[in-house]
Amino acid sequence: MSQEKSMSIAQPHPEGMDGMQKLGLGVAGIGLSILLITWFGVTLNNSALFLTTALSTITLGVVLYTKGTYNNLPEGIKNNGIWLNSFTNRGVLGWIAGIILTSFYCFLYWFPEYLGLGTGTEGGNQGIIALFDPLSQFFKSQNASQWFMYGTLYTVLILALGFKFIVKYRHNRYQIIRTISVMIAQLFLAYLIPEIMEGLSDHPDKYFTKDLKYFWPLNYYFFEPW
Repeated sequence: MSQEKSMSIAQPHPEGMDGMQKLGLGVAGIGLSILLITWFGVTLNNSALFLTTALSTITLGVVLYTKGTYNNLPEGIKNNGIWLNSFTNRGVLGWIAGIILTSFYCFLYWFPEYLGLGTGTEGGNQGIIALFDPLSQFFKSQNASQWFMYGTLYTVLILALGFKFIVKYRHNRYQIIRTISVMIAQLFLAYLIPEIMEGLSDHPDKYFTKDLKYFWPLNYYFFEPW
């Protein structure tokens, strides 16, 4: 028996993903797979190559998925299917993502050794943190910490998802300017400048050189180490 076509303005049976969206998810999945593999303690040779591959494919995947999602649609807010999506309506995929992210933050704050911090030979890193050692060496001539790993991933996601947000709200000048401001602040003020400052500093307590979000007057003790 054929299903009758709904006359509802809000389509109750949203269409599936098109080829571009599937390609984007597949490409991003390559980068996520590399991160998951190293999270489980696998240390990959040629970390610089695998790190570049992981971050590049995640970014490219988001761009492709965004183009497939919004390119053929008119301007305006698109929230179709939010209540029917397993990710956004407390479905199985949403629970899985929530458990993974919560576990990651628990390890990050309280058990960084399970992410590979200092568990290698002579106190070196292993696993997912070791994957970021080449980039950390480039900035400040030392192996990565769990915070450098997290800051790099956070910055990449801000830039990639910021692009998605701009395309989604391309009709709204305020949203575009706001998103670009956040992307620039994260890339330069919260990531590049602090990491470069730490690399240039010979102060024994380098923390004071990098956490710019605590700048005066938010924290007037910030400048005491100077």
